[in-house]
Amino acid sequence: MEPTHSALIVAVAEAEPVVAAHRDRFDRAASWGVPAHITVLFPFLAPAALDERVLAAVGQAAASVPAFFFDLAAVRWFGERVVWLAPQPAEPFVALTAAVTARFPAVRPYEGAFDEVVPHLTIGHDHPVANLRAAADAVGPRLPIHARVTALRLITGVPEPGPSWTTRHEFPLG
Repeated sequence: MEPTHSALIVAVAEAEPVVAAHRDRFDRAASWGVPAHITVLFPFLAPAALDERVLAAVGQAAASVPAFFFDLAAVRWFGERVVWLAPQPAEPFVALTAAVTARFPAVRPYEGAFDEVVPHLTIGHDHPVANLRAAADAVGPRLPIHARVTALRLITGVPEPGPSWTTRHEFPLG
């Protein structure tokens, strides 16, 4: 199946042993084949628009932010609908989003649905709150998760069940 969407993410492999089982049950992006991650920009451009000029601009944006370490040390909530892990510090993720959107001003995070972009790693969403709380209770004692970010990843796929999302390109940070 041809990809219909693209996203820029920071994959967090270090989180997989802690969150994978919960994401498999409660985060639809896991069913698409998207790894544990912190979103930098979704949706990004249509896959057909990802030409060399776009790749070069994303590469420049990534290179403008130095590689960094962070911790996932706290479970947080967006209301009672989404349970997530908060990266500390969050500022480098905000800087990555700002660097990309400065080069692609027509592309707004989450299509402009939110006034503020809050970097987060989703554990689960849109399931009964008791199930999400159980996932949060299971993950919490396994924190903190320490990780290092050295690259921004461009992925493409189809937002529906079936592992369609694949890495199209990785851009090293500065």
